[in-house]
Amino acid sequence: MLLTAEKSHLLVIDLQERLLPVVQEHENVIANAATLMKAADRLGVPVTVSEQYPEGIGPTVAELDGLAGKSKTFSKRAFASSADKAIRAHAAKLKRAGHDQLVICGTEAHICVLQTALGFCEAGWRVAVVVDAISSRKAVSKEAAVARLAMAGIHLVTTEMVVFEWVADSRSPAFRDLLALVK
Repeated sequence: MLLTAEKSHLLVIDLQERLLPVVQEHENVIANAATLMKAADRLGVPVTVSEQYPEGIGPTVAELDGLAGKSKTFSKRAFASSADKAIRAHAAKLKRAGHDQLVICGTEAHICVLQTALGFCEAGWRVAVVVDAISSRKAVSKEAAVARLAMAGIHLVTTEMVVFEWVADSRSPAFRDLLALVK
C-alpha cells in the first residue's frame, strides 16, 4: 500500500505525561510523532489522539499540544482504540469521507498500538504502523509487537516514509516545508 495524504488518517496513541518517562527512546517517539502531526496538519490529513485513562496517566505531552490544529482527542479505557465506541465512530466517519488508510504511532507498542492496529485491520482498514514512532517500556516488547504486526499483514513504515509518501512529489507546494521537518 502506498500512503496518500488524501486517503490517510493519523492516529496518535497514548503519548502521555506519566507514561512516557518509562518508555524506551521516548524522546525519539515524541519527535517523530510531532513530525507526523505537523506533516498531517500541513497536508490536511485528519489526526485523532487517544489518551488512556488521562485521570491517572495524565494528558498528552505538551510537546504535541496543538501541532495538528483540527485534531480530535478522545479519552479511553479500552487498550485498543478500535474497541472504543467514540473513536470507532469517529474513524468510521473519516473512512466514509475517503480516509481508509490508518497510520498509527504511539505507546505502548505491545499493548495499545498492537491491539488498535489488529482491531482496525480486522475491521477492514488498511493499517500502517510507524515503527520509529512507537515504543514500549522494554525493547523486547516493542520487538515482539513489530513481529506480530508484520505477521498480521500490517504495513510497517518509518516517519520519513510516511512524510514522503504523503507529499508524493518534489514539485508539491508543501515539499520544502516537509523536507525541513525530516532534516
